[in-house]
Amino acid sequence: MNLLHPDARVIDAGTGEELTAELIDAAAAALAGERLLFLPMSSTVGSVARYLAALRLDVPVVLLDPDADHTELIARYTTDEVHPDLALLLTTSGSTGNPKLVRLSRAAVLANAEQVAESLGVTGDDVAITTLPLFYSYGMSVLHSHLLRGATVVLERTGIMQRDFWAAVNEHRVTSMAFVPYQFEMLRRLRFDPATYPSLRTITQAGGRLRTDLVAEFAARMDAAGGRMFVMYGQTEAAPRMATLPPEQITAKLGSVGLPMPGATFTIEDDEVVYRGPNVMMGYAETAADLVKGDEQGGVLRTGDLGRLDDEGFLFLTGRLKRMGKVFGVRINLDDVEREFPVTAVAGDDKLHVFAEGIGADEARALRTKIAEWLGSHFTGIDVRVIEALPLLPNGKTDYRALEASL
Repeated sequence: MNLLHPDARVIDAGTGEELTAELIDAAAAALAGERLLFLPMSSTVGSVARYLAALRLDVPVVLLDPDADHTELIARYTTDEVHPDLALLLTTSGSTGNPKLVRLSRAAVLANAEQVAESLGVTGDDVAITTLPLFYSYGMSVLHSHLLRGATVVLERTGIMQRDFWAAVNEHRVTSMAFVPYQFEMLRRLRFDPATYPSLRTITQAGGRLRTDLVAEFAARMDAAGGRMFVMYGQTEAAPRMATLPPEQITAKLGSVGLPMPGATFTIEDDEVVYRGPNVMMGYAETAADLVKGDEQGGVLRTGDLGRLDDEGFLFLTGRLKRMGKVFGVRINLDDVEREFPVTAVAGDDKLHVFAEGIGADEARALRTKIAEWLGSHFTGIDVRVIEALPLLPNGKTDYRALEASL
């Protein structure tokens, strides 16, 4: 499989190093005879070269966080037997349940790269900068869609809170940036003004629900500067993008995650969002033996998300099947609590635990009363905990398991 358009470029903002055909050839020579590559995927030219070389050789790649210990995972999945269609293996990025590997075929990876490029209108003139880790499906999606269309990808490792990042944006005339919800909070604190960066034309949001007030705010900021904001929805299991809300629809469809990717459809079955498309995974892998399995999904992904479709086919998410709790025996949707109040909610033993950042004791007591009144429940069923900062997963999503472990 070859994702690399002849005109595509990859540049390291820190060192000036550029990806060359020779670097990919050398990486390919080093991989000769490999059946499976465990790749700690840093935002470096060397890592990108190894990744592209493996894809060219049809060697499946397990993308790993370069800063984590993967000894157990590597031992668990090492094998010489893999399915011939298998291209990419990603750890599940969700914040609930046990992590496992998502098996993506070459066809699914290529299909989604094309879907994203078409949805966003990526061309060879575009320049994207890494705002997210490349081992995270959203970050990898940016790489795939831009390389496919002959665009440029700038590798930047300092992050959006550092001056070097914004200097690189101007130096390389970056046109596109991708963010997850917590980064929009950071951008607001930075008083981000897209007009300060004349080359910037597009920002995208995915990786979890962004509050509608922030969607409206940043869409307006981009519009005022002559740019565009796209809201996107996806899961690692879909390689990973499934929907896009175009900029011209944000005001009319505020709160929606958009329309399905080209060539795909959404249906609502028993309140659950079901996606059908060419980019759906082959299935999960929980052991090495699962890597020889073929396609178990048939292009159908039951997302685990609750949602509704409006008359024009725009998808609105309303919660998660597994994000449920009970207070005094009454079932509650934890996502509903988070939408109504500035808190993060987890379920306890017939109790609701909510975490609020940076509030005082009086505010916490008042918040407990408001939540109890909203639920129509007694306040003793609500536990409000003040936290300095929420624990985050490497992909920027809330680490619900860490919060549950702290109870």
